[in-house]
Amino acid sequence: MKKLLFVIFMSALFGVSINAQTPAATATPIPKAQAESKPKRQTFRANKEQITQAQKMMKATETGKMDDDFRAAVKKYQSENGLSPTGSLNRSTLEKMNIALTDKQKEIPVSASSMAGSDAKSTDAKKRGPVFRANKVQIMEVQKMLKDKTMYDGEATGKLDDATREGIRKFQTANGVKVTGTLNKETLEKMGVALTDKQKEM
Repeated sequence: MKKLLFVIFMSALFGVSINAQTPAATATPIPKAQAESKPKRQTFRANKEQITQAQKMMKATETGKMDDDFRAAVKKYQSENGLSPTGSLNRSTLEKMNIALTDKQKEIPVSASSMAGSDAKSTDAKKRGPVFRANKVQIMEVQKMLKDKTMYDGEATGKLDDATREGIRKFQTANGVKVTGTLNKETLEKMGVALTDKQKEM
């Protein structure tokens, strides 16, 4: 009788220990599967054609490559146009330059860090209002006026090149306007250059 009870007791004990081990073995692979299903982060990259277009616009050597000199020029452009000076041709910079994006690039959201001094989310960056831009006629008028004031010695090309921006900075300094090197609304008004109806609304 004692032997029978002992056999039953050992069988029950052995069975419990096997059952206790099996769930632990099946539970281990779940976290690994979850890690594999994590989506990859998309990185925005300008293609060779877009880099060449930006180099042409900025009057740099058209190599289609992001070398150190061109990165420095991009940083300068970004600083002057309210963008974070990263030195890379990110989405915000290409859009500011009016360079067309590929369909794949359009799917990648604007990075909040690409806007200077902005902690806004990428969705807020998309909702920015229209950007104030001087037209070619206004730029030519400004160049003529700056030349008369000996603040610019180039021709009236209608392009905002480095020499024109330098002349604008001189004018802004002399007239108590915030020095940006860009033709914003305040600067054009101070220069006496007529604004378009659309510009007046900004």
